[in-house]
Amino acid sequence: MRSALVLNATYEPLSVVPARRAACLVLADKADLVADDGHQLHSARLVLPSPSVVRLRYVVRVPFVRRTAMSRRALFTRDDYRCQYCGSHADSLDHVVPRSRGGQHTWENVAAACRPCNLRKRDRTPAEAGMRLARPPRAPKDHSWITVAVQEVPDQWKPYLAWAS
Repeated sequence: MRSALVLNATYEPLSVVPARRAACLVLADKADLVADDGHQLHSARLVLPSPSVVRLRYVVRVPFVRRTAMSRRALFTRDDYRCQYCGSHADSLDHVVPRSRGGQHTWENVAAACRPCNLRKRDRTPAEAGMRLARPPRAPKDHSWITVAVQEVPDQWKPYLAWAS
């Protein structure tokens, strides 16, 4: 299913919605079509370009800074599906400070790892296991929730996402 980026009236990214929902916003005069994806949506009396980016006609106040939810998919996306110890394909999660030793399940303490490295590290810290992390785990950037919502960011969205350029 195709997705559309919804921008605030100030061109700030707000959310990712299905293209049909974005078309409903345009038809209800709540949003303007900024970019389409080349497809068309058909009804009995209307043909509408399938939206890829829409901008709301009014400002929506965002009461909090959106943070990407911690999930396997988000973590693998952050670490590019690579083991943070050896660089091979990652298929498991590793707590840098093991949970049995008080480590938390947070962005700053979880890294993607391949099964052999995860088994080799066991219930130890990387220093105790003689292993080094390729990069320290940290929370994703501000708009990385968009990358989690769609696996590949369309070219039409990149001008509105400062980090994607």
